[in-house]
Amino acid sequence: MHDQTIAFTTPPAAPRWKRWLLFSPLARIVIFMLMFLALSFATGKLMHALGWLGKDAPATIHGLAQLLMRALPALLAYLLLVRLVERRAVTELAPRRLLPDGALGTLAGLLLFSAVVGALYLLGSYHVTGTNPDVPWVPALLMVGLGAGIGEEIICRGVLFRIVEEGLGSWWALAISALFFGAAHIGNPGATLWSSAAIAIEAGLLFGMIYHLTRSLPLCMGLHAAWNFAQGTIYGIPVSGTPANGWLVSTRSGPDWLSGGVFGAEASVVALALCSLCTIGLLLVARRRGSIVRPAWRRR
Repeated sequence: MHDQTIAFTTPPAAPRWKRWLLFSPLARIVIFMLMFLALSFATGKLMHALGWLGKDAPATIHGLAQLLMRALPALLAYLLLVRLVERRAVTELAPRRLLPDGALGTLAGLLLFSAVVGALYLLGSYHVTGTNPDVPWVPALLMVGLGAGIGEEIICRGVLFRIVEEGLGSWWALAISALFFGAAHIGNPGATLWSSAAIAIEAGLLFGMIYHLTRSLPLCMGLHAAWNFAQGTIYGIPVSGTPANGWLVSTRSGPDWLSGGVFGAEASVVALALCSLCTIGLLLVARRRGSIVRPAWRRR
């Protein structure tokens, strides 16, 4: 185990009450969630007050409002947690890493989902019936791409995976963050227990391992945003159950376990298999590096 994989350790001189109520993994997760909920409420009120969520608001303004509501509370709460509670540099969001890591993640997300669509096409499940060059892609990029990519990665990888890993180790962090990520999609349109399990395995584990090996949130954000954008706006496939208009007008045929059904390709065994292969490869790299973090009580 390499110590540099742990971003925060409790100060040795911290009094007992601080160890439990401020610095423990559970306490930091609760502190983040309280700040996140308060900031989400305030951001929502502000967007309504500005009229950016009204029926008459332009689509781009509405998309910008959704981006701010999905990303800003999580980002601000995370920065406050790291700077005020953990009192350290936010290395996982270092400015010098934003563009290169974000671009690399974006490229990886486009390639990975394109591979999923390519496999579905070869298996006779994905069909292109036309094109739609007038798709309003900017609102989709803001909401489903950047909004989901930034907000969900901060919560699931920056907070849940990272902090659980510091306490319980890498294996528990992977399991808990992946299960949470899958469960968070159970209320989506067309969701089933299978679709949530598929997202937990294919995305929850994959994103967790990417963060574990790189300690880069921009990389995870770029991949997440590009996956969503490619799925909906490029290939015209529902994004986690949300209907999408794509540049390619498409249909999918075959059994739901192959096509993903109304939920989209994320519920397909093709996406599950390809993402799982990537995850297994990353696990092998982690084992070879010796970067798997042991539980806190075994590191002492």
